[in-house]
Amino acid sequence: MANQTTAPAPGRSGIDRFFKITERGSTVGREIRGGLVTFFAMSYIIVLNPLIIGTVQDGTGQVLGGGTEATPDSLGMVAAATALVAGLVTILMGVFANFPIALAAGLGLNAVVAFSIAGLPDVTWADAMGLVVIEGLIILVLVLTGFREAVFNAVPFELKTAISVGIGLFIALIGFVNAGFVVPGAGTPLALGNLGTWPILVFVVGLLLVIALFVRKIRGAMFWGILAATVLAVVLENTLHIGTKAGGNPNGFNLNAPTFDGVVNVPDFGLLGQFSLLGSFDNIAIVTVVLLVFSLLIADFFDTMGTMVAVGAEADLLDEKGNPPRTRAILVVDSLAATLGGMGSVSSNTAYVESTSGVGDGARTGLASVTTGAAFLLATFLAPLVALVPYEAAAPALVFVGYLMMMQVANISWRNVEIAIPAFLTIVLMPFTYSIADGIGAGFLAFVVIKLALGKVRELHWLMWVASLMFVVYFLMEPIQNAIG
Repeated sequence: MANQTTAPAPGRSGIDRFFKITERGSTVGREIRGGLVTFFAMSYIIVLNPLIIGTVQDGTGQVLGGGTEATPDSLGMVAAATALVAGLVTILMGVFANFPIALAAGLGLNAVVAFSIAGLPDVTWADAMGLVVIEGLIILVLVLTGFREAVFNAVPFELKTAISVGIGLFIALIGFVNAGFVVPGAGTPLALGNLGTWPILVFVVGLLLVIALFVRKIRGAMFWGILAATVLAVVLENTLHIGTKAGGNPNGFNLNAPTFDGVVNVPDFGLLGQFSLLGSFDNIAIVTVVLLVFSLLIADFFDTMGTMVAVGAEADLLDEKGNPPRTRAILVVDSLAATLGGMGSVSSNTAYVESTSGVGDGARTGLASVTTGAAFLLATFLAPLVALVPYEAAAPALVFVGYLMMMQVANISWRNVEIAIPAFLTIVLMPFTYSIADGIGAGFLAFVVIKLALGKVRELHWLMWVASLMFVVYFLMEPIQNAIG
């Protein structure tokens, strides 16, 4: 998809010129609105990250923030640091890379840190966060040497398109699951949830409103949908006292009930800087350390590649080779975000696919990222207001963006099996495995195997070989770890 811009107009504001807003066919208002949509679509991480990394004991029996059990104070420390780091790195993305992509503690990556690293015998949370810092520094070196960008450029255009489509299905599934519309099935992997609950009504009303506003060509359809669904959720909660699913309440809101509990709280940033860069080497075998860092690195390396393509495609910012503008700058900031996430004790920060929701609502420049980042910084103080937006109100934006991204599937040559089979595996395995990296890895390996089977080895870029071998190790990580004890 070609990069489409408009000619700069005279008399533009400094903000317009700096972010190239007019050149990319946008407006300041549209950027701010899109940035807020992205924030609301991913603000759940402020609540969810503490529940993942803030409740798990490390190898010495301690939780993040101190003590042997999570407390409201310790969880509040994780939430404050999560929002602070996300805000800083997202603003950095907007200013340095001028790209509408937001970053925060990576889901999946935080689970690896919590359950596969911090839980090892004698390993402390500081040791685990030190490994995250090391992983981020390694990725930064790969970016600065041009390796990460070279791998990205070596991927065929149609395979990049498949990555974008796969992410669309993935985030649509995230939206349905977050809202409770899709749940684990009794005799099937997935099934419809209980559609007779009030929280599901909030989700359905929000989704139908987004669709109605979109087909009526109303600007800000997703923003207004989130706002209206949130108002409905607040009214229902304060009249019916629905509560959350916690504590055996299956008909409650999925994570946070939209209750008003003040406006401002004072954040505690005591977790910042609580990492030990080399502490893990004293408690874990060096081979194990290498494998753990490699596992984090691969997931981070290719997740961002896919997200970057998806956001660029949705914003119509990709060039004829499927590359977004200022690719290296985007990757540098993403690498720094991984490092800063470890330094902030909140796990590796990475690009969020939910950024496509803001782009779907009109965002095209880094001003949207600055807006999202500013909202995260405000959230460190305004956590009660952030909690007013439940999963069910934000999820419609994710589902609808899945539709927008799915339209790119028409750009794949489905009668050409050399690209169609890898594209198919890439697209379906992202939602099926709940992992962007797994889908990309399957597509890469299938692409290489097909070229080998057809005797077209010379058509393979050598970096596709390197990336595929990295994925072989990635997929065999568990048996390799078991083999070395």
